[in-house]
Amino acid sequence: MRNTEKTQALYTHAKQRIPGGVQLLSKRPEMFAPDVWPAYAASAKGATITDLDGNTYYDMTTNGIGACLLGYADPDVSRAVIETVERGSMTSLCSPDEVKLADRLCEIHPWAENVRFARTGGEICAVAVRIARATTGRDVVAISGYHGWSDWYLAANLNDNHGLDGVHLPGLAPAGVPKPLTGTSLTFNGNDFEAFDKIIAEYGDRLACVIMEPMRNELPAPGFLEHIREETKRVGALLIFDEITIGWRYCFGGSHLALGVTPDMAVFAKAMGNGHPIAAVIGTREAMDGAQSSFISSTYWTECVGPAAALAVIDKMEKSRVWEHVAKIGESVKAAWTASAKKHGLDIDCSGFPCLAHFGFKEYPLEMKTLYTTLMLDEGFIANVSFYPTLAHDEKIVALYAEAIDRVFEKMAKIKNEGGKEAILAAIDGKVCQSGFKRLLK
Repeated sequence: MRNTEKTQALYTHAKQRIPGGVQLLSKRPEMFAPDVWPAYAASAKGATITDLDGNTYYDMTTNGIGACLLGYADPDVSRAVIETVERGSMTSLCSPDEVKLADRLCEIHPWAENVRFARTGGEICAVAVRIARATTGRDVVAISGYHGWSDWYLAANLNDNHGLDGVHLPGLAPAGVPKPLTGTSLTFNGNDFEAFDKIIAEYGDRLACVIMEPMRNELPAPGFLEHIREETKRVGALLIFDEITIGWRYCFGGSHLALGVTPDMAVFAKAMGNGHPIAAVIGTREAMDGAQSSFISSTYWTECVGPAAALAVIDKMEKSRVWEHVAKIGESVKAAWTASAKKHGLDIDCSGFPCLAHFGFKEYPLEMKTLYTTLMLDEGFIANVSFYPTLAHDEKIVALYAEAIDRVFEKMAKIKNEGGKEAILAAIDGKVCQSGFKRLLK
């Protein structure tokens, strides 16, 4: 067992000072292994993270929640950022890099003519929806997928607290969201023609936009995106593709380029900055017209680091063909999960694109997930049931991980077979990871 005394002590204190303990639900230790997960990083490089107690782990999780597609502290990106900081990263004037980045994005996406920037995924989704509402003069938004924490999105849960459960995280309470927003955001699941058509039939003439992830864990059903494209045009609504998670890692640019369906707008963040804050909404001139009449403005959307990082990241992604590399690495990891589970008689469900690979235990899912994470820490890996590979992951790391998977799955099978759920709970001191959003009481 590795010593994590400093790390755990700081998190215990943080929960008294910071509501929820952290700034991002996906980084809460309780989502992984309560009182065991190393909450804080002292440093990170490539595919490794070192915690406050000096323990170094290979990161076989989401690698910066999907932000660091090139790996941590990529030297080419860091060089561009450091040069920008040394020149002065914030002034009373604008950065020419934002124009260069706008041109670069429109070059990659020839259908797009206009670009606006922000610094986070949640911000840029809110910006895109605001633009769509301003352009169309309509209020209602149809949602499929995960698009952040803003009022416009959580308004979908105002009726019964469960409207968004099927599209991503369950239990996202709309506390603090104005009740008059009820009915302004409607949800439908991916590939559900009937649910989408119902929204069109009832709200078509009031629909400002459809904002959706074109895909996340599987390809869209044949004709689904085409149907949405056709129907939004017919009723005068805008189609926004959220490429924040899948964009750049499935193919260069965005998944819609591979799928062959062109939206009116698309949003990007995460991997586009490789750990440095930058987000963009791109669109046709007609769709983006609302940005001229709506007040959309923020001081730190004009700092220089974000655009400089994005230009360096996009250049390296293209030259390295990172999407091909992560597909290969992800396939190897999925194969390791599957082979070891079969060998030791564990029933798992392995799915998702290789670039967004994940698996789940079919029996005692949360208890087994917590046990897996806990045992992997002792093996020198921060690991969970999701793995977003990066350019920094190589076959050597995968081989070490595969060996650790085999040892851990063997231990897990023995614990489960000898004592069932009670034995699993005993092995994790009765502390089971969370699923979805839950209030952190202490």
